[in-house]
Amino acid sequence: MFFLDTNVFAYTFDHGARRKRQRALDLVELALQSGDGVISTQVVQEVCNVALRKFVVPLTVAECRTYLDEVLLPLCRVFPSEALFHEALTLTERHGWSWFDALIVAAARDAGCDTLWSEDMQHGVRIGGLTIRNTFA
Repeated sequence: MFFLDTNVFAYTFDHGARRKRQRALDLVELALQSGDGVISTQVVQEVCNVALRKFVVPLTVAECRTYLDEVLLPLCRVFPSEALFHEALTLTERHGWSWFDALIVAAARDAGCDTLWSEDMQHGVRIGGLTIRNTFA
């Protein structure tokens, strides 16, 4: 099982970064086809926010709804819980990560993932059975 951070999805729309875009598209396709890819509600929220407001050419609401239904919701398997929030606080305290990064790591661990694909965190860091890998390294 592997977890995809928000930046992976953002790069699927970045036509100016060909190599990163292709790697991101490959990971999302693998996630959908294999059933081994996981995201959390946090990733759904962040991707929709970025897609509607921050892309060079933002998605329309209709386009975002289609992406939500066809890509994000099929991968979303981690939902907010007390345990998730407490784990994120522990990770923030222990590693000095931002709240949002700690939530991503906590969600990946909650889903039983062995890999977290993210451009935003230190490549190779291990947290229990989870390894953070730079998506584009």
